Amino acid sequence: MIKIVFFATPSIALNSFNFFINSPDYEVLALVTQKAKAQNRGKKIVEREITKIAKSNNICIFEPDKISKEFDIIEKLKKMEPDFFVTFAFGQILSQEIIDIPKFATINLHASLLPEYRGANPIASAIIDGKNETGITTMKTVLELDAGDICLQEKIKITPEMNVVDLMNEISSLSPLLLDKTLKGLFKGNLKTIPQDNNKATFTKKLKKEEKNIDWSTSAQKLHNKIRGMYQINTNQAIYKEKIIKILKAEVVEINEGRVGEIIEISKKGIVVQCLENAIRIIKVKPEGKSEMSAFDWANGARVQKGEFFK
Repeated sequence: MIKIVFFATPSIALNSFNFFINSPDYEVLALVTQKAKAQNRGKKIVEREITKIAKSNNICIFEPDKISKEFDIIEKLKKMEPDFFVTFAFGQILSQEIIDIPKFATINLHASLLPEYRGANPIASAIIDGKNETGITTMKTVLELDAGDICLQEKIKITPEMNVVDLMNEISSLSPLLLDKTLKGLFKGNLKTIPQDNNKATFTKKLKKEEKNIDWSTSAQKLHNKIRGMYQINTNQAIYKEKIIKILKAEVVEINEGRVGEIIEISKKGIVVQCLENAIRIIKVKPEGKSEMSAFDWANGARVQKGEFFK
């Protein structure tokens, strides 16, 4: 039986965590995760789903503020004598002392085809950049950011309408099998790792709050990619008559009939807005202070008129 400690925080890692818990080939010695944070206006602390799963399976839980400085936790991890540490969107940097604890290796699952899109935001970045393909990579963890030797990779197609949540779900569903193949291959000694070509490395950047504001003076395709890539993370928004309108779903329309930001068509299909090149049809919105709805229903209620402008 392969003994592991699982390092993860967000829901994208739940499928993999459940896989290891339920597999007869693995023993999950502990979960290392970030502390739950206060959410929404009530500032209520909501327990993370991954923590609930660990508790229900009587798995030891560590919630360090900064794992590299938590010497008591580090000593406890050493005494567990794990074969592997598995990290998947954990959210903290590991020290060399921690990386070296497992008998075999510390393995990270990264949501890109490394060396492309190193860093903390690979999933959204691939969509925003208009990629039609991304993937997942298992690698040996080193101190340099996402620079360790590659174990295995699997490609994932990005369809034209896929948003970041859709892609996260696809990555989450495919990750357990790749991790399983990786750990068993290394454990048995029949998996050879491949060094990354650092000359081909690209890096992601953190999405800033101001990036959610829509700039109509760009191409419709770029705007469409941005809306998909930032959905539910930093949802794109426009201003109509001083009210914030969040754009949840849209599509590109090959038409050039108005000025930038002008509403050139309203139908049951949605609201068509002119961009610098081609137009965007807004399909689903969340108006300020209201629930999600179709763009057509919002337009009727707000009495939106053709020829008006979004800011």
